[in-house]
Amino acid sequence: MKKAILICVCMFIASIVMAQVSKQEKQVLLNLYTATNGPEWNNQWSLEAPVETWYGITVESNKVTGINLLFNNLNGTLPASLGQLGNLKKLELSFNPISGTIPAELGNLEQLEILAINGAALNGGIPESLGNLSNLKQLHLSSNQLSGTIPESLGNLKNIEIFNVFDNELYGSLPIELANCHNLKQLMVAENNFNNPNDLSVVL
Repeated sequence: MKKAILICVCMFIASIVMAQVSKQEKQVLLNLYTATNGPEWNNQWSLEAPVETWYGITVESNKVTGINLLFNNLNGTLPASLGQLGNLKKLELSFNPISGTIPAELGNLEQLEILAINGAALNGGIPESLGNLSNLKQLHLSSNQLSGTIPESLGNLKNIEIFNVFDNELYGSLPIELANCHNLKQLMVAENNFNNPNDLSVVL
């Protein structure tokens, strides 16, 4: 009986040791920490502790599925390696002084449902690759310094419910394909220089 209990205890301990985020995914998070001045975050990570205990990180079945670092003083640029988190469903980085461009590699996050980077200091254009996010329900990029046109590929976001690019320096035409996104509930595009927002709202 004692031997059986000992075996069970050993198996339980082994399962805990084995049940952990992969080295690759942990390294991606460490890249984010380094690139955005982690030691100055409002809520920092204890890098020696298990990843699932890190502030704002959601882990399911040993995979990183959520990053929520809202109002956490991330100051720097976003690493391209974020695109390696293939099971990520939510990326919430709003209201942090994040600068630089949106990595095109975010278009690799096929499971992503929420992409939110409001109120930062992002510049450059919106990557065409974001049109690959077939599961995306919410896109929040308001109050940045984004410029250029909206890629037509974003009309492929068939599951989109909220499309928010309010208060940027965007111009040109909104993809009319957005009108075919039947789940679209909120289209927030004011404070830009689009030439057809009224036409799209009529179609919607």
